[in-house]
This record gives sequence, structure tokens and C-alpha cells, in this order.
Amino acid sequence: MHRSRRNAETRTPDPTASRPDRRSVLLGAGGALGTAAGVAGGVLGLPSASASPRRPDQASDRSRQARCSDVQSYRPAYHLSVPDNWKNDPQRPIFLNGEYLYYYLYNEDYLEGGHGTSWRLVTTTDHVAFSDQGVAIPKFSNDNGDCWSGSLVIDADNTAGYGDGAVIALVTQAPEGVQAQFLWYSTDDGRTFSPGPEAPVLPNPGVEAFRDPKVIWDAARSRWFMANAEGQRLGFYASADLHRWEEVGEFRREDIGLLECPDIFEMEASDGSRHWVLGTGANGKSRDLPATYAYWVGEFDGAAFTPDHDEPHWLDWGFDFYGAVTYASHTDDGDEDPTLRRAIGWANFWDYPHNTPSLVTDGYNGDDMIVREIRLAPDAHGGYQLLSTPASGLEDYTTATHALGDLTVSGHQDLDVAARAYELRCTLVWDPADPPANIGFELCRAPGGGRHVAAGLFFDGGFAYVNRRPTFSPGVGGESQTPIPGNSGEMDLRILVDHSSVECFFGDGAVVHSHRVFPLADDDGLRLFVHGGEATARGLTVRELAVP
Repeated sequence: MHRSRRNAETRTPDPTASRPDRRSVLLGAGGALGTAAGVAGGVLGLPSASASPRRPDQASDRSRQARCSDVQSYRPAYHLSVPDNWKNDPQRPIFLNGEYLYYYLYNEDYLEGGHGTSWRLVTTTDHVAFSDQGVAIPKFSNDNGDCWSGSLVIDADNTAGYGDGAVIALVTQAPEGVQAQFLWYSTDDGRTFSPGPEAPVLPNPGVEAFRDPKVIWDAARSRWFMANAEGQRLGFYASADLHRWEEVGEFRREDIGLLECPDIFEMEASDGSRHWVLGTGANGKSRDLPATYAYWVGEFDGAAFTPDHDEPHWLDWGFDFYGAVTYASHTDDGDEDPTLRRAIGWANFWDYPHNTPSLVTDGYNGDDMIVREIRLAPDAHGGYQLLSTPASGLEDYTTATHALGDLTVSGHQDLDVAARAYELRCTLVWDPADPPANIGFELCRAPGGGRHVAAGLFFDGGFAYVNRRPTFSPGVGGESQTPIPGNSGEMDLRILVDHSSVECFFGDGAVVHSHRVFPLADDDGLRLFVHGGEATARGLTVRELAVP
């Protein structure tokens, strides 16, 4: 059960309501910059957010709140960010010619009041450093409007008629405001695309939400399969040639809001068994659940998906991991590794898409959370779950290492580290028969301590948490909580901190919390605290990180 503490004055939006049209969401300069200036003013010149009363040492510290924006950057040191203007939804990366091609939705004139999105391309080999390749599908390239989310496949056998190995993109466009799926193709290894037929390959049957097609090759039936987001259902379709699609089934879910950005794939679990996974962007706020990436593990027969359990798992329990996609991992020979996938999510949410000081300080709005490696493993309830770990390639971008050893604390200890972009790793150890009330870290800590992000285990309440309320944030959602995964007396903890984000991986990675935060430039302290008892942070290491 996810319990999310929200500010009392914040009204939770209706999760069944349609997300605003992308054109209306991508405000022009008057709206977006006005909003951003307000946020930046709050971050850089107004009193800090109020703190949760039970968190340690939260006396007010306002000594540097009037710091000038021109000395502060919120661009991440080691997370992907758009070069300028705006980004949102990731598109599932593909592997081609020894590298991964990752496209995302981009609005190049967002700051000037422009609307609509292009598809912009970056490439990577290690899932940490990305090389910008520019726009692959310019917005408003034809009369069908700009391109929204979709998916890409490599048509190895020329089923669509554009040549062996053509890269095919199935994307949503909305001519006259009617969402439908259109085909685009590339014959230059995905660097540029041309529109296919003017008519949609999957027309709208007369519904409002009809978007985000996710296409895979169904090898067992030698055909293409599509999952399409259609309000509170995912429509299932099949095709032999990517042009003509037949509806073959559906998956309905009416208690987690609007379904978007579907995902479907097969994985081999750690015990050698194979399972299908169906995922989707969802909004569970009406049930006090996340609004991130929901998924089920089960069986798939090419037309129907049958989950092993009715309740979804969640790939992230924080507030800022939306529009996430997973993608296959490949060996050096180009073969898919059935035991490993990767996931990437947009570091934002539609409740507050423009609430970021980076628009004013850095001239852009759009970051991703770190790429994760995900593996399938048995859970404690007779089913299976996805386990997340940060991309292994992060280690190659270490700029300094602080090996702090084993620290046993009752009360608190300030760490001899000052950093804004780093990974913290340790194993928290406590007496399971007599656990303390609260163990954790204050991250992004101001010198006076009033501003910080708290992350840890609150045994008196029985939950793991990340609380961004004591620092600056987008303004909606303060603390995310999940039940403490077990009480064995120890738990591994990995925390990624960057200039505008905190991601906390608890235990084996079944529980992750991802948040946007906006600390000031000097909020670079770290504190270990243990309240109501004693505990040890074993093997505590902080590695500062930066991608050149």
C-alpha cells in the first residue's frame, strides 16, 4: 500500500480526466516563463518550504535565500537533459549498428510560444552519456500535425515495403484534433524520417484518447503486435505488414486513471522461467497509489494478457517518473539478453510541468531520471516483480570517491562530504528486535539544516520514505512512502543525487522513489541520522559523478 503525504492545500486532480492536449500543455513564453520565473523566485529568493514535523533538525535557515540566479545552474551533472527549450515523453530506444538510438518529444520553440513536438534523437553505448543527433522528425512536417509518442521497430524482413532493415516509427498524430496512428519510415539508420501513407494505419474509431502505440514483433505468431492507449483500456492489434491492423483483444483497468504509454515484453526471470510483462503510464492517486509506471506479470497469447495478480506493481513510487519506457539489452554480438532490460522515465509530471527554475537559470525544461537496469525475480507473494538498479556505466563517471567506512550513530552525524551530484551507497544495519524510530539521510542539506531532502526508514510508521517537503520542489507532493520491505535487520540503500533530482533505491530495487527537487547551490551537505535508537551505515561510500 502506497501512502503519499500531500500538502493539505493541494487538491489532487481527477485521475480519470484526460491529460491536457500536448499543444495546450506546451505553453508559450508568457505562460511557461511566467510560471518558471515564479518558481525560480521562490527557489532563489523566498522563504523555504515548510518541513515535516517529525524530521530531524529542521530549524529555519534563510541566510542565503536571496542568492542570484546567475550563479546557480539546475542542469544535471550526469542525467540526460534537453539542450534547450522543452522535452517530455521518452520513446523506446532501439539498438542499431552497435549503439542505442533514443528519441524523445522535443519542442524547439517552446520559449518563444511555439506549440507541438518533434522527435529528437540522441545515441548512447553505455546508457549514461548521450550524444545529441538533432531532430529526426520535425514537427508539423505534414498536414497531419506534429508527432506525439509512439514506438520504433527495425523491419528486418521488409514487411512494410521500405526495404530490409528500414526503421519504422508508428506515431500518434491528431489532424483536426482526432488522435490516430500514422507510419513514418527511415532508410538512413534512423537519422531522418519520411511520412508513409497520408491516411492513418490505425484510424480512430470515435474515441477521445487513442494514442501512444507500442509495437513489438510477436515471434510465436510471426506478426506485429500493437498495444494502444485508449482511455481506461489498452487496445490490442495485430498486423503482418505494419500498415493494416486488426483488433485482437484488450486489457481494461478502470481504477488507476488514464492509461498512457503502454509497454509489453517477455523476460527470463532469475529462476530461469519466462514471463510476459504488461506496463502502462497510470495515475493511481485516487487510491493513494503512484502516478508513474504500473505493470503486471502474466501470460500473453498474442491477443489476451492474463495477469498473475490483479493489483499492479509500480516501477517507481515517487512523484517524477512518468512516460517511462523499457527497452531490450543487447550483447556485443547484437543478440538480445532475455534476462535484462533497461528503463528510462521523464523527470516530471503533468500536475506541474512548467514548475522548474531551470527555465530561467538555464533556458530549458526537460530532464530524465537515470537509466535503470531491470531484471525479473520472484517476489514474496508467489509472483514475480521487476528489480531496478542504476545503470552500471555510472561508475565510469566517478570524479571523486569518499569511503567513509562503517558509521554507528545514535542521534546524528554530519558527513565530511560537500557535493551536489553523487551516488551514496551503504547497508543500513539495526537490531530487528528493537529497531530505532527513524534511520536515514538528510540530502541536499543547507549549512543551517533547514532545507534538505530526507530519505530513510521510519519504523514507528512502518514505511520507507523520501520527503522533499523541507526543500524547494515543483510544489505538489511532499513525501512518498512504501512499506519497509522486510525487517531482517539490514537493508541496502543506493541514493542518486543530482542538481535537480533525488532517486532512492531501497533493498533489492523492488522499491524506488524518484523526485524532482530544487536545492540552492550551497545546499550540498549530508547528514546521517538515527532517532530513538542506534544503527550502523555499513560500507558508506559517496561517489561524486559527472558526465563531461
